[in-house]
Amino acid sequence: MSERKPAILRPSALPAHERGGGARTIPLVTRKTGATSFINGLTMFEPNAAIPLHSHNCDESVMLLEGHAIAEIDGVQHEVEPGDTTFIPANIPHRFINRSDTQGMKILWTYASVDATRTLIATGDTRPIDAEHKG
Repeated sequence: MSERKPAILRPSALPAHERGGGARTIPLVTRKTGATSFINGLTMFEPNAAIPLHSHNCDESVMLLEGHAIAEIDGVQHEVEPGDTTFIPANIPHRFINRSDTQGMKILWTYASVDATRTLIATGDTRPIDAEHKG
């Protein structure tokens, strides 16, 4: 068993992974970092970008850091401003939409499990979150 050590993570020094549709993600605290109970990261959205409707096998919290968003949660759209934070229980369909035509948007997401998965509502396709972050 490896010893877990504290870490300072600088997003500017970490690789970003394209999510498609104008969104890219930077994983921060992950199993690779030593996390055993949660993972988190950043997702940046270009103007008007959105991610597909999806759900997870664990609770999720998302904080809007920059921009103006629509958080669609369980069929209801909510306007979200910087600092607003969501709590989304497992298996609830949701997505985030950048509602600006000109400015980017950034969220900080946290999953309550290192084994978090994403299931796309449109296709039913499920994959581990960490599989999305492989180069």
